[in-house]
Amino acid sequence: MITSHLTRALTLVAVVGLVSAQAEEKQKPVRALLITGGCCHNYKFQSKALIEGVAKEAKVEWKVVNEGGTGTKAKIDLYSDADWAKGYDVVVHNECFANTVDEGYIRSITHAHKAGVPAVVIHCAMHTYRASKTDDWRQFLGVTSRRHEHQSRYPVKKVALKHPILKGMPEDWVTPKDELYVIEKMWPKARALATSKSERDGKEYAVAWTNQYGKARVFGTTYGHSDATFSDPVFLKLVARGLLWASG
Repeated sequence: MITSHLTRALTLVAVVGLVSAQAEEKQKPVRALLITGGCCHNYKFQSKALIEGVAKEAKVEWKVVNEGGTGTKAKIDLYSDADWAKGYDVVVHNECFANTVDEGYIRSITHAHKAGVPAVVIHCAMHTYRASKTDDWRQFLGVTSRRHEHQSRYPVKKVALKHPILKGMPEDWVTPKDELYVIEKMWPKARALATSKSERDGKEYAVAWTNQYGKARVFGTTYGHSDATFSDPVFLKLVARGLLWASG
């Protein structure tokens, strides 16, 4: 009888320990690397706003790398290490280096993602490396874009209504003043989540999407030009949910 009680007690302790361990595992923060810098945007403000906004939706530990100055052409030191993405659950690309063209350098970035490192890509990441002949970066993004239209307040239409990234997004969301990127191509494994209409020609362009690049999930949005957008709770929640989806 004593043995039976002892066995049950030990079993209960083991179960409680397992549940506690599982709960602790669920509470572990997402380890995120934010890569930012380059032309045309207030990246110091955007980084702070992004980190604070995402914190309302998810527990995330951040490392921020802001290198390359404020021009359109740079090769940052981070990528000189072949293991630059090691240890991170997701990498957020919010940089703007349109005129960097070195194909080997670009592939040193995309290789890590193709091997399985998830990503979130924001705004000018879609125009980064656009002058390069290689399509590696564009295939990673899931879209090809080389130009944008004027700044305006664009209504956003959800097209993947049941996707978890869009959960809680208002049906009538209109962006703060931002740029509409012209999407020339959606790559085969990219799926539009939401679109906005051009005020010039009436065409619908993807403004949020998912992509599968090798073993990695990628979430992207072309919005994110202005400080006002990075102050918008709807935008920040969209990025946060995209980050959680990408990191799995």
